[in-house]
Amino acid sequence: MFTLSSPVSRRQGRPPLLLAVALAVTVPGCLLTACTAQSGSPHDRAPAAGRAPAATSGPASRAARHSSAPAISLLSQAARAAIATSYQGQELVSRWGNSGETVLVSDIWHVSGGQTVTQTVAAGTHSSGPYLSSDTDGQAPEGVLGVTMPLVRLLETHYVVAYAGPGTVVGDNRAAQVVEAWRDDGTLAARFWLDDATKLPLEREVFDPAAHLISEDVFIHVRFGNPAPVRPPAGGVADPQGPWTDPLSPGQLLDLRARGWLVPVGLPGGLSLFAGAKTQTSNGTALDLGYSDGLSVVSVFEQRGNLPAGLSGWQRTTVDGHVIYAAVPDQRSLTWSSRGMVYTVLADAPPQTVNAVIGALPHDSPPGFWKRLSRGFERLASWVNPFG
Repeated sequence: MFTLSSPVSRRQGRPPLLLAVALAVTVPGCLLTACTAQSGSPHDRAPAAGRAPAATSGPASRAARHSSAPAISLLSQAARAAIATSYQGQELVSRWGNSGETVLVSDIWHVSGGQTVTQTVAAGTHSSGPYLSSDTDGQAPEGVLGVTMPLVRLLETHYVVAYAGPGTVVGDNRAAQVVEAWRDDGTLAARFWLDDATKLPLEREVFDPAAHLISEDVFIHVRFGNPAPVRPPAGGVADPQGPWTDPLSPGQLLDLRARGWLVPVGLPGGLSLFAGAKTQTSNGTALDLGYSDGLSVVSVFEQRGNLPAGLSGWQRTTVDGHVIYAAVPDQRSLTWSSRGMVYTVLADAPPQTVNAVIGALPHDSPPGFWKRLSRGFERLASWVNPFG
């Protein structure tokens, strides 16, 4: 049995990298999601610019394995500020991985208690234009830098959250309060900079266990108050699935499992199922399942069917010994089919976590496996049977 906060929302807790940029591209037999990447940053901003390297041992309170109440209170205020505060600004999302650097630029408008509009472009790519998405859920909108109440609770569960004191936000030079998330082994996992006046999240850095910076999100040019009306950009791409509006309760998710859908309760890397939704496409029902530990977020899409022989814009690759397809060039969107089901993984997580998630999901046996196994059984039978 598992627990899941209810009601859930598809957009609840999903950072802009997953929601504002992922374009749903339907191919025969599945729902695929693609995002874009580039090599090198157009902003000439080095990782952790002007910051000391990540420390290797946590604060004194870490030894007790308890998060501090002031730190949790600050993050909770940040999640509420993302709902109650009217603001607009520009979010720079940088990710570093094996395929280089991914840089996304999003203009964000939010009305207090109302809709959030995000216009995103992938810097340095030849895309068809900006991608425009609108989140009309005024009580549980997309969180700024992924800070929402469900993810704050997961962060407290999986990490030791500590208050690190005052700081300054890169870019706008705004005074901030700094909160850190530490792993149980004493390594720093993340830092958050929360606006001193409003508590709105303005910057986040995420580190791997070796103290390497793997992602940096900065919310700059921030203005508070009622934003100007948003007009769709000329040549832009509208949200093609605007319709993931059918959140699933824990009971509904259990019922889907009983009817043959996978719906894992958890995934490797301490990722817990925290949101689920479904929609109808031209190829049938598609599930969107959200998993997180409070920092990493992985979306798993399930849809009945099989992949076509060739996928334009996708590259055949091997992950954890399994042959799958990765969206080029960033390889953060991965898809394959197994036993009549198509799985698509969209990940904002370290490579080792993504590899483990891929390995934990179903895969077909390699071509020729059963034929080789059959020949092996025939040879074994001939050895055992004296009349063979």
